[in-house]
Amino acid sequence: MQAQKRFSSQLPVKKRGMLYLNIKSMKKGIFIVIEGTDGSGKTEQTKLLVERLKTEGKKVTLFDFPRYGNPSAWFVEEYLNGRFGGLNEISPKTASLFFALDRYAAARNIKNSMKDGNIVISNRYVASNLAHQGSKFENERDRKKYFEWNYDLEYRINGIPKPNLNIILHVPAAIAQKLVDGKAERKHLGGKKRDLHEADLKHLARTETTYKKLSKCFPSEFTWIECVEKQKLLSIETIHDRVWKLVSPLLGKFDS
Repeated sequence: MQAQKRFSSQLPVKKRGMLYLNIKSMKKGIFIVIEGTDGSGKTEQTKLLVERLKTEGKKVTLFDFPRYGNPSAWFVEEYLNGRFGGLNEISPKTASLFFALDRYAAARNIKNSMKDGNIVISNRYVASNLAHQGSKFENERDRKKYFEWNYDLEYRINGIPKPNLNIILHVPAAIAQKLVDGKAERKHLGGKKRDLHEADLKHLARTETTYKKLSKCFPSEFTWIECVEKQKLLSIETIHDRVWKLVSPLLGKFDS
């Protein structure tokens, strides 16, 4: 509980416990992130959201992390291809730095897009670090300390923009890994279907649990969408409707 209070007390918002939703401080633009377990359909839901917003006449800028093929993502690609060692050979903080630097390199473009009144949509962001790397800690106190460290690194030290809404799509790890195998060839993996994280079902299950912890410990910061009911994956359209239900109330509160 103390760790949670320290985590929340760092946040530059009026109501403690709210990481990102600080509407009054934003004059223009919205920043929305689609997060979730691997294979949960983040890319498809991001695409549908962008298309719908454009149909509504909104100006939209899309970001997709990690930004494979960019120099800032080089360490990420090496890590996910296993060239630095196995999953448990790389410390959570070291791995977090790889992904954080890629976001840092994109931060100015995100800020400029928001200043121009655009709605910024990102497929994955900081919560991916919190969940994947946070899952490597067995001790709950150590995990919360890591959350604080990563938050401080990204938002205070690196100064990257904070999302107004973080949506977490949930698909159980066993189902998600099968969905990952249905993806097309992935150039950053040299044609392989699974990266270092996706190849380890136990890691995916721990990451799924960590996403749940994030949404339960910080409900004002992370909004959970269940994508499976009665062991059956919901339709893409049903999931999109749930995403839109969360996004649409924000649209009238910003210039765009």
